[in-house]
Amino acid sequence: MKIKVLYNDATRFEFIRRAVAEKSSGADISGSLQADNTLPALINGSAPDVLIVDDATRANLNPIESLSLVSPGIDILLVSADTSAEFLMNAMRAGVREVIPSSASQDILQAALARIMHKRGKHPSGNDGKVFAFLSCKGGSGATFLAANFAYVLAHEFGRRVALIDLNLQFGDAAMFVSESHPPSNLAELSQQIHRLDASLLAASMLQVAANFHILAAPDNPEQAVEVRREHLDAIVRLARQNYDFVIVDLPRSLNGISVQVLDMADTIFPVMQLTLPFVRDGKRLLTVFRSLDYPRSKIRVIVNRHEKGGEFTVQDLEKAIDTKVAYVVPNSYHAAAASVNLGVPIARANRGDPISKYLIEMGREFVPAEAQAVSDGWLSRMFSRKG
Repeated sequence: MKIKVLYNDATRFEFIRRAVAEKSSGADISGSLQADNTLPALINGSAPDVLIVDDATRANLNPIESLSLVSPGIDILLVSADTSAEFLMNAMRAGVREVIPSSASQDILQAALARIMHKRGKHPSGNDGKVFAFLSCKGGSGATFLAANFAYVLAHEFGRRVALIDLNLQFGDAAMFVSESHPPSNLAELSQQIHRLDASLLAASMLQVAANFHILAAPDNPEQAVEVRREHLDAIVRLARQNYDFVIVDLPRSLNGISVQVLDMADTIFPVMQLTLPFVRDGKRLLTVFRSLDYPRSKIRVIVNRHEKGGEFTVQDLEKAIDTKVAYVVPNSYHAAAASVNLGVPIARANRGDPISKYLIEMGREFVPAEAQAVSDGWLSRMFSRKG
C-alpha cells in the first residue's frame, strides 16, 4: 500500500510516518512539503492509495475535491486544527474519508488509518488476488462462456473466492451464462457511487452465483456505459483483488482506454480464438498490439476454443501463424455448452462429466495451490459436486 503525507513541518511528518509504519509495516510511505503543485503531481504521477494531509485548512478542500473527482481510488485523511461541524461537512463533501484533530495521539491516527484500510477491504497481512483478463480475438469465440465457467470452476471445485467483472459495457451478458437471477446492481451504478466504494458496497452490488462466486454485471442500458471511467475501474478492480483470490474480467473485443487499463493490471491475459482463418488473422493483430504494449510473452496465454480433431487447420499451424504457443485447447461440446447457456447454469454444474467441464477443472489446477486441490479431490467434495 502506498501512503503519501503532505506536511508543513518535518517534525510532524516524522510523527505521522512512525505511527503509520507501526500500524502497517509493509506500507510504502513518502512525504512532500505542501505546495500549490503538490496535488497535480499526485494526479499526473503515481497516485498513492492513501493521502494524509497534515495541518489541513479550508484552503486545501478545493484541490482535494478536484483530486477526488479525478482519482476516486485515493482515500484521504486530514489532520486539522479545525474540527468544526462546518469544516467536517465540507471535507466529507470534498471526498475526505477521515478528519482527526491536530492534537490527536498516535493511537487516534492509527485507528483512523485502520478504518480506512478496513473500508478498502485490505489488511496489512493480506495478499492480493490474481487478475485474469479474457477477451475474444473475434466475435463468437466463446470468451464470455469460458470466463464465466472458469470462474465458477475456481470457486466451486477449488473453494477459491472469485469475482467476475463484465466489462462488455454496452451489451454484456456474462451473468446470464451462469445464473437466471437478475443482478442487484451493475458496474455503471457502482461507478456512480464511487465516492462510497468499499468492500461492503462492492459485495452488495454483485450477484452471488455460488458461495464463493460473485458477478459484477455490465450496465443494463448501453447508454450507462459512459458512467464508467478509467479511474473508477482502477479503484473497483484494485478493491476486488484485495477481497478475492481471483478477479476475472470479461473484456470487449474492441480495445479502448478502459480495457487497456485492465490489461495492464492483469496478471494473465487469455486471448480466445478458434481454428479458422478469420480468427487467425485477427488473433495475430491482437497479439501484435500486446507486443506494442510491451506485455511479456509469459503474460499471454492463448486459448483455442471449440477444438475438433481432424480439421484443416491445426494447433501447430496456428502457433506458426501467430508466433505464439497455444496454452490451452478446449474441446468442442456444442450441445452441452448450448444447454448450459440456455439454462443459465454453469456447465460444470449441469454436466460435470462433459469434456469442457473436465478441461476447465484441469485448467484450474494450474492456478490453485496443491493443498486446495487436495480438498477438492476428496470423496466428500466429489459427492457434493455431483449434487451441486
